[in-house]
Amino acid sequence: MQAVLFVGHGSRDPQGNEEILRFVDGIKQEIPVPVVETCFLEFAEPDVMQGLDACVVRGATYVAVVPMMLFPAGHSKIHIPAALDIAREKYPHVRFIYGRPIGIHNEVLNVLQSRLTEAGFDVEEEAEDTAILIIGRGSSDPDANSDVFKLSRLLWERLHVRWVETCFIGVTRPSVEEGIDRCLKLGAKKVVLIPYLLFTGILMKRMEDKLEHFRSQYSDREFLMTEYIGFHPGLRYIFCERAEEALQDEVKMNCDTCQYRLFALEHMDLHHDHDHDHGNHHHHHHHGHAHHAHHHEAHEKEKEKA
Repeated sequence: MQAVLFVGHGSRDPQGNEEILRFVDGIKQEIPVPVVETCFLEFAEPDVMQGLDACVVRGATYVAVVPMMLFPAGHSKIHIPAALDIAREKYPHVRFIYGRPIGIHNEVLNVLQSRLTEAGFDVEEEAEDTAILIIGRGSSDPDANSDVFKLSRLLWERLHVRWVETCFIGVTRPSVEEGIDRCLKLGAKKVVLIPYLLFTGILMKRMEDKLEHFRSQYSDREFLMTEYIGFHPGLRYIFCERAEEALQDEVKMNCDTCQYRLFALEHMDLHHDHDHDHGNHHHHHHHGHAHHAHHHEAHEKEKEKA
């Protein structure tokens, strides 16, 4: 029997966790399997192992695990696959297939355009004095951060604005304040903020506070902010597609079997203890810092050669 397990990030804000549960509940009828469960990486229960256990207890012998993540990063590359390793040892008769996070997806661009329209921005209009600012969560994984910049570029290709800029709420830079400052210095009279978040939570509510601050600080400029991705039909489509890929064992990218993940597991704490301020959601994953250390060391050696 097949099952699908959706893995949400989890939030310290109960409203965000409730939205994840409601979202999955709303797409269950579109997924052709008898068992669909939801779990969380942190801040809420059931956790990933409890979610995997629940699928097996209900009789599943094939479990498709779908990370509800925007981009491949530490959680989807390391922490969820680590739980699957444990589950495979615990349930050798069950096949666990790991799906993909959203990544760069054409439907995401459609969703962002839709959210812009809902916020009162005409996506067909020539807007020479308008900047769009995409606001990512921020990650210790350079690949995830670079994907946000790629998303910004792809959105720029679709719109008629001079600038689509990128910033992050935490962990890395440019910060939201730096992103706003850049937009204004480039000459934007109007800035439309896009919080690139799946569901509500502490970060989204923080952005609402920042929006009011910007309106007060720069009273001669106009600021709009779109809704987060949330319950948009496009997101339903994407996660149903990701579930179907895993159910058909057609996943095109899989960190579950990645040799670099296996190497990283030897050099980090699988429990990904967070030694950061959860309010700012600053992740200090050891594999990320090891990578940076290696990169900088190599860079210094190249400079010495030069």
